[in-house]
Amino acid sequence: MRARHRPGGPRDTIARWIALTTLMAMLTALAFNALFVQLAGVWAKPPLSESGLVERIASITNMIEAAEPTQRSRLAEVASNPVLSVTWHNRRQDISVPVTDDPEFRTDSGGLRQLLKSPNGHIEAYQPSDWPGPNGQYALLIQLADDSWLMFSSASRSWGLDEGPRNLIVIGLVLLSTILVALIATRRLARPLQQFALGARRFGVDFRAPPIEPIGPHEIRQAILAFNAMQAQLQHFIKDRTQMLAAISHDLRTPLTRMRLRGEFIEDHEQQQRLFHDVDEMQAMINSALDFFRDDARLEEATSFDLAELLQTLIDDYRDQSIDIAFSGPSRLVYFGRPLGLKRVMSNLLENAIKYGSEPAIELVADSERVKICVLDRGPGIPVEWHEQVFEPFFRMESSRNRTTGGVGLGLSAARAIVLEHGGEMRLHNRDGGGLRVCVLLPVQRI
Repeated sequence: MRARHRPGGPRDTIARWIALTTLMAMLTALAFNALFVQLAGVWAKPPLSESGLVERIASITNMIEAAEPTQRSRLAEVASNPVLSVTWHNRRQDISVPVTDDPEFRTDSGGLRQLLKSPNGHIEAYQPSDWPGPNGQYALLIQLADDSWLMFSSASRSWGLDEGPRNLIVIGLVLLSTILVALIATRRLARPLQQFALGARRFGVDFRAPPIEPIGPHEIRQAILAFNAMQAQLQHFIKDRTQMLAAISHDLRTPLTRMRLRGEFIEDHEQQQRLFHDVDEMQAMINSALDFFRDDARLEEATSFDLAELLQTLIDDYRDQSIDIAFSGPSRLVYFGRPLGLKRVMSNLLENAIKYGSEPAIELVADSERVKICVLDRGPGIPVEWHEQVFEPFFRMESSRNRTTGGVGLGLSAARAIVLEHGGEMRLHNRDGGGLRVCVLLPVQRI
């Protein structure tokens, strides 16, 4: 269910969610601990030093030792309960216990000797594994001052774990409850953030992408709304700019036509040809600008397609024109983008490689983060200081790439614009031995 802010109610903020998560983790930890105490039985009880059993044994021992010998058996019987049995014996030989190598009670973790009035008496301790057969029990023998003996026995363990293991269990329960609550609570925060990132990536690929639905806590919704407003402004700006430039280019055709008609009346043939040449050049630039601004490839929807197959199709088209283009790369590569736009980019780069160089080739490399397409040729290359200028509109080199060899300087500008709309970049490198390498780097879109 999507949480939305209601007027007058508590605001759904990240700070509120963090506080609720902390509170829920604490309550869940307490619930787990209570469940552990209920289900684990004696193992969930406090350690021997905290159970009060040692103090009880010491009190019973001191009480019986202070009584008359004739009353000790009766007092031991009264002190017994279903958990702890107490018996008094006049002689050690009257007590039936298993024979062990060293039954003396040496690990006095509960401080039993310090609690006894006569701490120098002999103490023996036995556990179920010391007894033959399945009916073993816990037993504690304490020698009194008159050499009589008290036997404390229990059929089952009546104290819990030691402090170390018990603390580990409690810490484990706290961690388990915290992880469970954190997974549930962070999912509430992570989902709108993931959707926000996905929408931002889609806008990087397709500037006509729909706005992102504002969901999640208040801060995330505000960030999404701000992004949607920015996206709408950019879309409006791009649309207005394209329409304005296309209208200017279209309106320029009329005065150019009049100039050509008036040029027919110029008697000087040389001046007339110069005028016609300038008019034709301006007309070509206007037509190229119109094609650029009305590019249908920039209006197509982004979709998944086989990029390797698209490149093979281009190579086959040039092969039909008796132009061989070498290819290096996988036979199949699915990519999410605009196939018509990328086909126009690669066609432009291949045309340049064929027109201004030789031995055209394509390299396709991909990994989990990006796709790299390189168009190579053997030719004069481009001076390093011009590597950025060649992307400027209407920029043309006067030597190898001049006006007479075709183009008005919009090809690389249009190509890079399409690549940038995909969230990628285009780089130029001069090859060793002559030639140019133009690489298109495209991010892998996880849509």
